[in-house]
Amino acid sequence: MAHKGIHDRGYLPHWDFKNSVQGITFRLADSVPAGVVAEWRQELQLQLERTDPEFIRNTSVILHRKIAKYEDAGYGNCLLADSEYAGIVQDALIAGHQVAYKLIEWCIISAMGDIVKRWKAGSAIQINRLLERSGSIWMRDYHDRLIRDEDHFRDARIYIRNNPVKAGLCLKPEEWRFSSAGASWDAEISGENFKLAK
Repeated sequence: MAHKGIHDRGYLPHWDFKNSVQGITFRLADSVPAGVVAEWRQELQLQLERTDPEFIRNTSVILHRKIAKYEDAGYGNCLLADSEYAGIVQDALIAGHQVAYKLIEWCIISAMGDIVKRWKAGSAIQINRLLERSGSIWMRDYHDRLIRDEDHFRDARIYIRNNPVKAGLCLKPEEWRFSSAGASWDAEISGENFKLAK
C-alpha cells in the first residue's frame, strides 16, 4: 500500500507514514449537528490565520473541549448503542489486524485513508442492510493524530480505554463489550513493530 504522507481530503489534515502509530476517531453521520461542524471549521480557520503560539494553543484546547462535549452528548440515532451494529463495526476493525495494520486499542460507542474507508464502508453496508435502507452512516471525514512519543502513546491508550466510562456507559473499561478492553485484547508492542514519530 502506498503511503500519502501529509494530505487532506478537503477538511481535516491526515498523516499517513509507513510504520507510524496513529490514533483515529470517526463518528456517525448524525452525531454532531451541522451547525456545530460549521462553527468548528470557522474556529479552525481563525486559528490557522494567527501567528501567536499562545493564542493557537489556547484556541486548540478550547476547540478540543467543545468537540469532546459533543462527542459524549448522544446526538442522532445512536445506532451503535445497538449491539448488532456495534458488533459489525468491531468485526470490521479486527478483520485487517496483522494484514493491513496492527490494531492496538479501540472503542466503539454511540456517542486513515483506505483502511478507514474499508472500516466505514463495509460496516455501513451491513448496517444499512439490517435497517433496510440506504444513505450515510458515518460522517464524511475522520480525525487522526500521529503519536509523538511513548508518553503520548500511553495517554492515547488510556484515553481510548476510558471512553465508555467517561460517556457513562459502564464503570470500568473492561465492562464495555465493544472495545479492546472488553474483548481482553492485548496487542504486543515492541520497538520492532512500531517506530514512534520523532
